[in-house]
Amino acid sequence: MAGYNVAHLLIIGLLFHLIFIYSVFDCYFTSPVVHGMSSFNVGYKEAKRLVLIVGDGLRADLLFEPNGFSAFPDTPDVVAPHIRSIIEHRGAFGVSHTRVPTESRPGHVAIIGGMYEDVSAVAKGWKTNPVDFDSVFNQSSHTYSFGSPDILPMFTRGAVPGVVKEWSYDEDAEDFTQDATKLDLWVLENLRDLFRNATTDPTLDHQLRSEKVVIFMHLLGLDTTGHSYRPHSLEYMNNIQVVDGIVKETEKLISNFFRDNETSYIFTADHGMSVIGNHGDGNPDSTRTPLVAWGKGIRGPLPDSIPSSHDSYSRPWGLTHLYRRDIEQADIAALMATLVGIDWPVNSVGVLPDVDPTRPGYLLPRNGDQSLAKAALVNAKTILENYRIQHEIKKRHKNFYRPFAPLEVPTKSGNPRRIEALQEIEDLILQSDWYGARATALDVITIGLEGLRYLQTYERTLLRTIATIAYAGWAAYASLFVFKPGGFPAARQSPVISATTFAVLASFWGLFFSEQAPWTYYLYVTFPCYFWQRFLSQILPLLKFSTLNVSPRHTWTTISRVCLVSAALISMVVAYTHRSIWSIGFLIIGFVWPLFWSSEERVHVAGSRWLWMTSCIITAIFPLLSVDKTETLSSILLGGTGMLLAGAFMIKQVARSASRSLLLVFYIQCSFIVITMVVTASSVRCLQAKAGLPLLNQISGWIVLSVSSLLPFISRVEHSTPMSKILMYFLGFGPCFVILSISVEGMFYVAYSMTLLCWIEVESSLRNAQRSKPENAQVYRFQADDLRIVLFFLFFVQVGFFGTGNVASVSSFYLSPVYRLIPIFNPFYMSALLLFKIIAPYIILSVVFATLTYQLHLPRFALFLNALMITDVLPPSYLFFSGSWLEIGQTISFFVVASLLLAWSGGICAGGEYLMADVLIRSPKFRVE
Repeated sequence: MAGYNVAHLLIIGLLFHLIFIYSVFDCYFTSPVVHGMSSFNVGYKEAKRLVLIVGDGLRADLLFEPNGFSAFPDTPDVVAPHIRSIIEHRGAFGVSHTRVPTESRPGHVAIIGGMYEDVSAVAKGWKTNPVDFDSVFNQSSHTYSFGSPDILPMFTRGAVPGVVKEWSYDEDAEDFTQDATKLDLWVLENLRDLFRNATTDPTLDHQLRSEKVVIFMHLLGLDTTGHSYRPHSLEYMNNIQVVDGIVKETEKLISNFFRDNETSYIFTADHGMSVIGNHGDGNPDSTRTPLVAWGKGIRGPLPDSIPSSHDSYSRPWGLTHLYRRDIEQADIAALMATLVGIDWPVNSVGVLPDVDPTRPGYLLPRNGDQSLAKAALVNAKTILENYRIQHEIKKRHKNFYRPFAPLEVPTKSGNPRRIEALQEIEDLILQSDWYGARATALDVITIGLEGLRYLQTYERTLLRTIATIAYAGWAAYASLFVFKPGGFPAARQSPVISATTFAVLASFWGLFFSEQAPWTYYLYVTFPCYFWQRFLSQILPLLKFSTLNVSPRHTWTTISRVCLVSAALISMVVAYTHRSIWSIGFLIIGFVWPLFWSSEERVHVAGSRWLWMTSCIITAIFPLLSVDKTETLSSILLGGTGMLLAGAFMIKQVARSASRSLLLVFYIQCSFIVITMVVTASSVRCLQAKAGLPLLNQISGWIVLSVSSLLPFISRVEHSTPMSKILMYFLGFGPCFVILSISVEGMFYVAYSMTLLCWIEVESSLRNAQRSKPENAQVYRFQADDLRIVLFFLFFVQVGFFGTGNVASVSSFYLSPVYRLIPIFNPFYMSALLLFKIIAPYIILSVVFATLTYQLHLPRFALFLNALMITDVLPPSYLFFSGSWLEIGQTISFFVVASLLLAWSGGICAGGEYLMADVLIRSPKFRVE
């Protein structure tokens, strides 16, 4: 090791953590899309055409439940009377269960393609699909699609040219401040125009009247309205009524044009919506969507079964006398393909509801159970064909491949079990044993899906082992920099250790090369080899040196403190799902920790102790508040007022040493906060009144937010104390927490910032009270008390995120405030504003932590070295998970957040040092070796 180079350590650590974030996707999610499969068809059709209507963002309960909007006077008992009439008299209904992420793109891919994209694909674009996949549209003779420009283009890419035709409105029409029902009515009007044009266009008329035709209507209004006004609003109710009217009018148009009763209808939603108007996470309100099917080939309503098909969720709907048939979202593609007699999408993993002979499905086939048995066979063939291709790919590339035994074990004939299983289904059909054929097909499909899951996560054990060893190696490597005694030289490399490391690395690289593994695998195995080689080369000389210089009592004290730190880190893991633990943490650091101060320390901290306790207890309130907030202008303005009062108090503290130009900057920043409060109040009232966002308000908001946020970075005014520089950043980001707040975020920003300022004072006073410790050591030496400071730092890093949101997704941070700046749908800029709001508190934390390090007379990054050693207790624990898709999605979020913690913490430390460089002056000899 060429010395203990901290810069080298930080760069390696940043690369390691960023690269290993991707390991969770290699571990659990690979693209389900493979090519080369044969397609299968049931050989008959139940209907000539199918109409698919998707109400984007429609919740199942609010569609089905009577009096769902009883909070508003004069509202109808049933908001969708036409759809309810279908359910009660001529159709089948149930709940379609989606998977996370509950976004429009993966939802439509599941409905139309019959597959679930890998989770990482949701970030690859809204406009087009990053992979070519088969779909119901592609297999149709003609598909006519109407709706949003964000959805329709996904299904034209890779489709047979000329098969999928689309009509979409302008992107600028997706205005969150306007009446979104216009988007849905646009779809209906263009469908009407299509039929009108067919009366004068013989080619179009012939295409429409041919078989295997699909008409797709994407109704975005509910999603837009739900984001703007939330799903329990009067506006959302009105939008449901509009959608119900569109369904009724569409039926009338279809009936008048074709006059043949050969049309099947499917009505569903891509995802639901939480009470706060967001989606994306695994909230049950987002994963449960309505499904209603009627028309040619679809059964009518059935009496409820015993035991009942209803639960506490559906009993209030007033439909308990009817059978509720739930399905998985990808099953809809299988249902649609069967209805119109097209080839099933080759990547489909959906299960036709009618395969299960023990429960009613959705079909009413012309040939009865015989048709259902044949459809079950096609379903099994589709799943096993998908499995076969992926099995052959793995077998061809893996050196020590272990096949999926339930499908690959040889039978008496020598064929794999999967081939015999299909033959068994065919034999049962030939024997007219329709029930047995369906039951056997269901077993085969279930095992086939398990086999697909096995193949798609085949490398899981290897990757989890490598990742765990890598994280442990990183912690060991980082500990060398923390516990190394001052003046201890770097040991020479051990030839044996180096040779062993090279042999292990070469073996893995050779294995990955022969298996054509992804390039990331080479990096995954390189890092642990590097970390452990460095650690093992240094640890023996270091231990020998340490045992000669460290007393046993000091060692046991350090170990006990490390145990406490580990317990605290585990509590942080639990706090990812129980936000109240952050509040408990504030009470511990605010009230319990001071109890352990010595009498001398209490004397030194006396002036700051009560401020510290008060700020902790105030900040502890916010994690206890629900993340389901409503837009409250009074709370927003109260937050702005709190910023002004805190700013005035701090200005008074620094006024004596501040120049006139600096005071002028502070007054300008306070005026920006006032202007933002006025603009925000006006914008909120206009948006709530549905008057749209005034252009003057939009321009003013952007100008104030931009100038106020940039001012602390571009100002050339000199600061005499670190406190004045911190104040400038605090006031600079104040407008952000006014214009982008929906409720109490501004008050949280004030309480959080004040707690951080008190932390500086308390820690500085405690360090001054510890006379035995040198005030100006030129080289950093580890002190057990530094672990506590680092733990506090990590606590504040995470509270900055969890204070007003949760980790399920960024969807817990509201979109509504963004409409005050961007009323037109633009996911990139909207996400950028949300991220800016999330990042802003960390600017304050970064300058506070840099100041604290300076006040404690420590070198740059001295405390961060301790953080490097302990932060990686969290990520490996999230690599070993299983359970529902909701639990898996949440755990992935946990893993990513925990992995980013170190990189983010390093960025905070580096950013704070840079931002405070002009006021924090250290001796050039002051360093970390």
